[in-house]
Amino acid sequence: MNTLLNGQIAWITGGGSGIGLAGAIELVKAGVHVVISGRNAATNASALATLQGLGSAEALLLDVADKHAVKAAAQQILDKHGRIDILVTSAGTNATQRNFDVVTPEAWDDVVAINLSGLFYCVHAVLPAMRQQQGGLIINVSSWAGLYASKLTGPAYNATKRAVLALSESINMEECAHGIRATSLLPGEVATPILDKRPVPPSAEQRDRMVQAEDMGQAILFLAQMPARTCINELIISPTFNRFYMGGLETPAKR
Repeated sequence: MNTLLNGQIAWITGGGSGIGLAGAIELVKAGVHVVISGRNAATNASALATLQGLGSAEALLLDVADKHAVKAAAQQILDKHGRIDILVTSAGTNATQRNFDVVTPEAWDDVVAINLSGLFYCVHAVLPAMRQQQGGLIINVSSWAGLYASKLTGPAYNATKRAVLALSESINMEECAHGIRATSLLPGEVATPILDKRPVPPSAEQRDRMVQAEDMGQAILFLAQMPARTCINELIISPTFNRFYMGGLETPAKR
């Protein structure tokens, strides 16, 4: 167990599955008390059972697109634990009908509400406590698409994930004097449930060659273990077999 992390409090949005759950597993094993939140009660309950078999954890039902609910969730964590040391904003979504010729304004709004506004609401909710405690780590899950837009990921996802980079850097510019540091975590293709929302979901064989959720969990643990004096502004992780380098991923075969 990492004694430097033992007893810290982490809040992970989208913590019921995928990258969020993988990060929660690694942090719990390192002695962190982890609060996961997500929109699906059954997913939360399943994840919580896994986490509590490894260490100390709890779950909150939360839609990050609801700014009032986000503020209340942060306050609930602070009232119970007195601090939030680590925030991981892993809640994210994409539209299946995602390209300009088929995407609807409603689908755009949903992606922006979760991937960007929801992320901002969570950051905004924890910053006062982090300023007071003069320290905190914020890990914002962006994407390979945050640097390299593609037709595959679509305009809403491309735009929101690139905006995450600017938001993280704004945190570092404005809050570094308070000991607060932010990382944009930019994964390439990761074998998580969000792939099922693609117009043509990848095959099992393709997913096996991608970055796995547990790899991202290790990355989150690495960031958490870095000394408080050190900020990793951006961390890019891609599969060795990177299909974006090899062509064929720009345009879906069908929508």
